[in-house]
Amino acid sequence: MVDFISQPWHWAVSGAMISLVMVLLLWFGGEFGVSSNLRTMCAIGGAGNKYDFFKINWKNQIWNLVFIGGAVIGGFIATQFFASPEPVQISESTSAYLETIGINTPQTMAEGTGYVPEEIFGLDRMFSISNLLFLIVGGFLIGFGTRWAGGCTSGHAISGLSNLQLPSLIAVIGFFIGGLIMTWLILPQLLSSINPIP
Repeated sequence: MVDFISQPWHWAVSGAMISLVMVLLLWFGGEFGVSSNLRTMCAIGGAGNKYDFFKINWKNQIWNLVFIGGAVIGGFIATQFFASPEPVQISESTSAYLETIGINTPQTMAEGTGYVPEEIFGLDRMFSISNLLFLIVGGFLIGFGTRWAGGCTSGHAISGLSNLQLPSLIAVIGFFIGGLIMTWLILPQLLSSINPIP
């Protein structure tokens, strides 16, 4: 059973499960979004007493907090007990490109099995000035962007598009444009600056 669960699964399985969750959410009148949990937690903490934005009936969002908790617990169980011993399948062209900007593709469990390159996520680099700037500036941009766009990628791309909301379509188009610009123009320059090739 463990071998069956640990094997690489086709992406369509995840797609079908996401579709099922969306059908159930639409049926029961719920809306999916990860970033909305921050607002819910702030409301639980009493932020609604000072800011109107947090004056919401947070009890209606408990299911979303349970969902996020389940995602964290499920992720821990998956990585600790059901992780595939095989490295993640990354195309050769992607691996070759990453090497041109100083990043090697991890191949073993100890190296992160393809998900967490040592050049970026290694403990010796975790608290470097450049990585801290990445975390702080990146975190601010994600938080600000999520609030400005009225939701995160999961909220707009999964829930908003399922509800045929035009603002979500515009947001998703913006996500893709921003992602392409970041991936091909900005990120290679940033990675090259913190990982100079010898």
